[in-house]
Amino acid sequence: MTDTDAPKSSALAPFRYRDFRLLWSATLISNFGGLVQAVGAAWMMTQLTDSDTLIALVQASNTLPIMLLALGSGALADIFDRKAILLFAQIFMAVISAILAVFAFQGWLTPWLLLSFTFLIGAGQALYNPPWQASMGDLVPRADLPAAVTLNSVGFNLMRSVGPAVGGFIVAAFGAAAAFAVNAISYLPLLGALARWHPPVTPRTAPPEAFLPAVAAGLRYVALSPNLLRVLLRGALFGFAAVSVLALLPLVVQKHPEAGSLLYGALLGCYGVGAIIGAVLNPRIRTRFSNESIVRMAFLGFALAALILGQTDKIWLQALAMLPAGAAWVLALSLFNVTVQLSTPRWVVARALALYQTATFGGMATGSWIWGMVSGSYGVGTALTAAAAVLAFGALIGLWFKAPEFATANLDPVNRFREPALRLDLRGRSGPIMVMVDYQIAQEDVPEFLRLMRQRRGIRRRDGARNWALLRDLEHPDQWSESYHIATWDEYIRHNMRRTTSDAEVTVRLRELHRGEGGPRVHRMIERHNVDQSDDLPLVGKIEVP
Repeated sequence: MTDTDAPKSSALAPFRYRDFRLLWSATLISNFGGLVQAVGAAWMMTQLTDSDTLIALVQASNTLPIMLLALGSGALADIFDRKAILLFAQIFMAVISAILAVFAFQGWLTPWLLLSFTFLIGAGQALYNPPWQASMGDLVPRADLPAAVTLNSVGFNLMRSVGPAVGGFIVAAFGAAAAFAVNAISYLPLLGALARWHPPVTPRTAPPEAFLPAVAAGLRYVALSPNLLRVLLRGALFGFAAVSVLALLPLVVQKHPEAGSLLYGALLGCYGVGAIIGAVLNPRIRTRFSNESIVRMAFLGFALAALILGQTDKIWLQALAMLPAGAAWVLALSLFNVTVQLSTPRWVVARALALYQTATFGGMATGSWIWGMVSGSYGVGTALTAAAAVLAFGALIGLWFKAPEFATANLDPVNRFREPALRLDLRGRSGPIMVMVDYQIAQEDVPEFLRLMRQRRGIRRRDGARNWALLRDLEHPDQWSESYHIATWDEYIRHNMRRTTSDAEVTVRLRELHRGEGGPRVHRMIERHNVDQSDDLPLVGKIEVP
């Protein structure tokens, strides 16, 4: 079935695609192992130390690597083969998990060794997440993308509803080392599914971007996209405050020593059930409420859960509180994820997702540390109550920084650019390149021309242009020139290949306003103050330089 033949999108539409089904199913098993491992790590830390800060840092050690490494992973995912990166990350995590299990069985673990191992597993997850999230667009068509992201959340939280409970049983019956061994084995099905997957290959028209310029391009694109910046802000604040529940839950459970790790797993299971409820209701909620309303509900739902956990010791109330927390988690994070994916073209989507994850998981890592310190100084109840207040503020801040609605613009590449025939022997690294585009605009069309040029300026800068300017001829006022710089000729090719169908609509409208013969005239020039004898020689009559 082709994308054009696909019927109207539904919540289960992504399951029509074989690769999605296989990878989603294998991911379920991997998520189960990861959740069992998380229970084992959190509970083992309570046995190794009584420090509230170190116990809370188990959560931070999982999320801090994502904050530190996700952007680099996103850049790699946009430059190189995503499948190879995914396989490497899974193998790396499987090896580290196996070593962790050996250390636990031998009794060699210390608090800082445990944090180091969980940090390394988090680093593997940081490498894995951006290319995996960006691959949704390779597995399903754009119309099914929201459903695919939601199904990923459903899969994770389906395992969260049973994984922690099973993990609690495994830890209680066989010890934390067994939980680590289960996690190491759980990577195998996903490795097999990834090996069988053959994603589409897009032919390259220019050499791959260098790593650091690719990182800079991702930062530039997001910095010049106000909607993405709002998502990053709300995601960071949500992660910072909401992580308090997960980071401090072992301390909440310690108040019931008779229940032990079984209660910890059961409460996380309730959290997973709430997340599944939120995921199932997600499509209906999205049709009835604006994105901002959903985000506010998520903030307030989590605030209610944190407040109940902080103010009561009754197990049944704590279990009930975990239900809205799980639902709020999946509603907020899946909405943020879909917003980023639908607002970003394919050439930079992994980097945009990585920056979103950097903001959100950076908030989580910071929050785990801060709420752990607050709990150590003032008690777990005070820390959770303070986190509830921050979550309420996160709902209020939407009055000024509203969550954007899903983008409807067509962000597929327009693929109209053809590299011009050059008369100089130019290399890909040659530059800087200066481009000037000449227009003839009637006076009555100037207001519309300026409006379109404001859009053009944002498009050019997001796609890599520097020093953009719009000039008007003083002696011939109907003549206008748009000018900008690009670092190298290869970058100029990439700049044009990044143009989306939505961007091209601005170009078409500008051509319609142009009153001269033919289309607007484009001048492509290279800046030269001192030219090497072997550079920039005309191709016609070129002399050989010894």
